[in-house]
Amino acid sequence: MSDISLLQLLLANLALLAGSCLQGVAGYGIGTLSAPLLFLISPAFLPGVALINAVLLNILMLVRNHQSLSFRQVRYAIGGNIVGTALAALTLTVLSAQGFDLAFGVLILLAVGMSVLGVKPRLNDRNSILAGGASGYMGTITAVGGPPIALIYQNETGPLVRANLSAFFLFASLASVVALAPAGYIGLTELKLFLATCPGVFAGFWLSGHLVNRLPFASLRPIILSIAAIAGIAAVVRGLIAH
Repeated sequence: MSDISLLQLLLANLALLAGSCLQGVAGYGIGTLSAPLLFLISPAFLPGVALINAVLLNILMLVRNHQSLSFRQVRYAIGGNIVGTALAALTLTVLSAQGFDLAFGVLILLAVGMSVLGVKPRLNDRNSILAGGASGYMGTITAVGGPPIALIYQNETGPLVRANLSAFFLFASLASVVALAPAGYIGLTELKLFLATCPGVFAGFWLSGHLVNRLPFASLRPIILSIAAIAGIAAVVRGLIAH
């Protein structure tokens, strides 16, 4: 943690607060909003620190929304996620630091593109498997696994979305942590950074409980996507310059 300043820790907590609050309201957001901001603050927060914080948030979310859970729909997405996570872990074993920056940037921009295009696949078994696989791959590398799985839930009701996505993201983030640890992406440093940044998650989750029926998520969407796009472009430029 010696390379991370107090200001960076404060900014990281604020980024996680914003993303956790958004996820508490909309069902996803800690990846789409917080991960790009964390990358801009310091790449040291990704992917490990962001993913461990995602585990914490999704436990809190699932406890709050468990009564609306429909596990049958979630299990197919989890099956796809296992495959996507395994492929991502293999990818990370061969990526250099510059390669990671490029992969992060490209996948972030892909996620933004999927959201902007407004693709509306149906919520069915096949699409759940495909979305789960894409989410697992993107989430393990970038900590942004929300857009693929969120696409198939965009026409569902709020309580179902929050419950099902919490269950899926809890499994997905845990699977990513398990896959990343042997690859050296999660160690003592990441655990220390997690302890220093998890207050932001608790604060954001608490705040979302007061805003869940008030926050206009649709109006925030362009801002969220713009932040993600800026981080994606910055990552690609960083990777190209370093290369």
